[in-house]
Amino acid sequence: VQLQASGGGLVQSGGSLRLSCVASGVVFPIGVMAWYRQAPGKERELVAAISRDGVTKYTDSVKDRFTVSRDNIKDMIYLQMDNLRPEDTAVYYCNVDGLRYYDGTFSPRQFGTFGQGTQVTVSS
Repeated sequence: VQLQASGGGLVQSGGSLRLSCVASGVVFPIGVMAWYRQAPGKERELVAAISRDGVTKYTDSVKDRFTVSRDNIKDMIYLQMDNLRPEDTAVYYCNVDGLRYYDGTFSPRQFGTFGQGTQVTVSS
């Protein structure tokens, strides 16, 4: 599976961006899709995840500001980011099958695929 993310850019604080990521080379239905981000000098963190049936999970800092969605026909994941803050500045990566969703819980899997990142910069 290969992932191609797009939609990053430079935006002022309070602005919005919409990230998209398309998966190609898909043989089996994709399970959990997710967005991660990595800011300079920090570890990569999970931003949002979505199960195949549309159950979502968000890190606390983006709740009520970001919305994750997916299109199972097109094998795409989206991240609508509103009310952006300077601390949201990071490289954003899409991921497939790095998490599993079972019995109401998202948990890590040993394997998964990351795409190349897309830079999001929020100016104050």
